[in-house]
Amino acid sequence: MSQFRDQLGIIGGGVMAEAILSRLLSQKICSPEQIQVSDISKERLEVLIGRYQIQGSTLNDAVASNAQVLVLAIKPQIFPKVADPLASSIPAGCLVLSILAGVTLGTLEAAFPGSPVIRVMPNTPATVGAGIAAIAAGNHANQTHLDLAHQLFSAVGQAVTVPESLMDAVTGLSGSGPAYVALVLEALTDGGVSVGLPRPIANQLALQTLLGTAKLVDETGLHPAQLKDQVTSPGGTTIAGVAALEQAGLRSALIKAVQAAYHRSCELGRG
Repeated sequence: MSQFRDQLGIIGGGVMAEAILSRLLSQKICSPEQIQVSDISKERLEVLIGRYQIQGSTLNDAVASNAQVLVLAIKPQIFPKVADPLASSIPAGCLVLSILAGVTLGTLEAAFPGSPVIRVMPNTPATVGAGIAAIAAGNHANQTHLDLAHQLFSAVGQAVTVPESLMDAVTGLSGSGPAYVALVLEALTDGGVSVGLPRPIANQLALQTLLGTAKLVDETGLHPAQLKDQVTSPGGTTIAGVAALEQAGLRSALIKAVQAAYHRSCELGRG
């Protein structure tokens, strides 16, 4: 028995769309009969239909016309071309959820006048159910709409509500953050190799250290500085490593990475 009562339409059948629908199905939030997906590629639709037993169409308006909740998961560049036909197809009161980077609530509300609109910024760990999505509500979205958005996007990890003014900051941190963490993982693995570890062992050690540390902070509520202090004994190995990281400017580099991604997101949003 699904928890979600409405018909869900997804415009676009890419990686993030599949992540969302697969988790909604696996957690029994939706049933396959409740989900329709549109995509320009018949081959992609056949993959999704065969894999998840959902409904599919190459026609966006066919999917939109049956939806009480519509997720926009297309490339932001093609939004203007897709928006006009959709606007005349969606039913009155249909909740529009957009994961299109850089497409503002103002643009979305102008495209879908009177419709409740919510903008969502997920990140790539959503594909394994470990993502974080930031949610910003438009002028016509009420608490019920927000609760529904949280229900759907919590299926792919966690969800938080922010004002739209912080969406560029979200992009700089959690949107781009998986790339920063991947670089740290790669660097730790290379460090292990440099001191003699076989690469597969170095990668396993580095990966589990990152996963375990994140889980430890999450489950204990420890401040990262407290955890660092617990591991760092006087005159020991860890303080030597920490000193080397401080000398190389690791913390400053990560702060600057978030700031640079934030500023670039602002630029892209201005067109």
